Amino acid sequence: MKKVLLSGNEAIARGTYEAGALVACAYPGTPSTEILENITQYQEIDASWAPNEKVALEVGIGACFGGARALVTMKHVGVNVAADPLFTLSYTGVCGGLVLVTADDPELHSSQNEQDNRNFAKFAKVPMLEPADSQEALDYTKLAFEISEQFDTPVFLRSTTRISHSKSAVILGERPTDIPEPKLERNPAKLVMLPGNARKLHPVIEQRTLDLEKWACDQSFNRIEKGAGKIGVITSGVSYQYVKETLPEADVLKLGMVYPLPKQLIREFAAQYKTLYVIEELDPFIEEQVRAMGIEVIGKDKISICGELTPGRIKMQLFGQDAPTEDTSAELPPRPPSMCPGCPHRGVFYELKKAKAYVSGDIGCYTLGFMPPLSAMDTCICMGASVGIATGISKVLPEEERRKVVAVIGDSTFLHTGINGLMDMVYNKSTSTLIILDNRITAMTGRQENPTSGYQLNDLEAPRVDLEQLCRAVGVKHVTILDPYDLALTGKVIRAEMARPEVSVIITTRPCMLVPRDNMIPRPPLLVDHDKCTGCKACLQIGCPAIIWDAEKKKSVVDPIICTGCKVCLQTCRFDAFQECGEKS
Repeated sequence: MKKVLLSGNEAIARGTYEAGALVACAYPGTPSTEILENITQYQEIDASWAPNEKVALEVGIGACFGGARALVTMKHVGVNVAADPLFTLSYTGVCGGLVLVTADDPELHSSQNEQDNRNFAKFAKVPMLEPADSQEALDYTKLAFEISEQFDTPVFLRSTTRISHSKSAVILGERPTDIPEPKLERNPAKLVMLPGNARKLHPVIEQRTLDLEKWACDQSFNRIEKGAGKIGVITSGVSYQYVKETLPEADVLKLGMVYPLPKQLIREFAAQYKTLYVIEELDPFIEEQVRAMGIEVIGKDKISICGELTPGRIKMQLFGQDAPTEDTSAELPPRPPSMCPGCPHRGVFYELKKAKAYVSGDIGCYTLGFMPPLSAMDTCICMGASVGIATGISKVLPEEERRKVVAVIGDSTFLHTGINGLMDMVYNKSTSTLIILDNRITAMTGRQENPTSGYQLNDLEAPRVDLEQLCRAVGVKHVTILDPYDLALTGKVIRAEMARPEVSVIITTRPCMLVPRDNMIPRPPLLVDHDKCTGCKACLQIGCPAIIWDAEKKKSVVDPIICTGCKVCLQTCRFDAFQECGEKS
């Protein structure tokens, strides 16, 4: 047996391999992204990025209908997108096993909301496992496939940011050698969800939930750990680790399956204690079900429903302000997020602000256009929403006001869920302008490929979607391609299209600075000629991290280590103070 140190995401990837899965599909989203990236090392698994989470799940469904085991991964809000096929898959069941990883993000480290996807398990009537460390992440992945096939159901595997990204020791196993050969078997009564078929399957699902509930009472992943016997705690996932540190003397019912709950096991455990806690992050998911069983517990009346738990927070919330908390003496200074030096989106937002546009924003690196000093984003809801929101705003404003509305969206996000919004713009004769910020990558989550990048997950070349042709194909008559590093042209085009009384699309085309294959020719960094710099601070308004204000000299300074030579700052200076290194004045 080989023991290694793995993150939760790496362990899920390894568990997928050891489970004999043949297909893995995902749309990247923190904190789930690294699962698919790590699966690429296992050549036996066909791993791919999909344009969105719904498509990813549908690919996984197709593979499992073909008799193979399939893994589908996404962050918590991705399940919202995949919910349509998910809820019906609960009815059809599977042929091969299907496991859906939802990586939740308590504390909103990189997300627009803090939803608790345990609710999806109950809502869709799909069992959910929740590991508490990397070894369980591996083991539960394999177990999830077994449950999927045993009970003819998709299975959720829920991770959270701390489990996804923390590392712990894992004992590796082997991939099975007797993986069944995939094959198609016709069974329309099971797989064609017309009302007549679905009505017959609903009672089957309800019985399946009862069977799982009873079965889970006798499984080792739901276990009781004895302590001093004075108080009891019901917990799961990473909260279990905090409970063991905070309440070392407590008796603990550690739940590995959080839906359906093992009710009989819970009743037997609860009957032993006068004081019973339910400690869980986010929603009172377990607590409400335990209370519904007629069992009194201490839960969200003490433990916050918002944010992550930590040992210090648990101590403070359970036992008061005088309880010891984590040492914060070594906390790092805050580091506000900003676009990278040379980011092609910077100039667009600089010009949008100058044009006094009302900017309907979206999810991606360009969401940082909200941050000062650019401060050029007015809404941001979810993937693809910028387009429809711009249309809706334009419907209720007078003509002069509606022309101020501009939607911005990235290339990956446009393909994810933005295309439908653009079709609606054209079909319903909106007057809004859409800017597609094409940096040829899914940048925010770590530069993953997408259908505009020209490459697949495994780095093999792939056809690139032509965004201009796609926009024209859905009926957009006015499509402009421009270089966002050219500020004068960018500003001129934005103003012209804002004034146009019909739908128009601007596509900015510059690759992400962090994708080396698209930036093979290095550009020299810039420097500031202090004889010409007047200290007007105009260059600071673009918010480039490479430009530093020297308070003593009252001049701007360029950090040559991180400057990419994009020359956007040069175009903001009226005094020609910026020049390339080595350039003579």
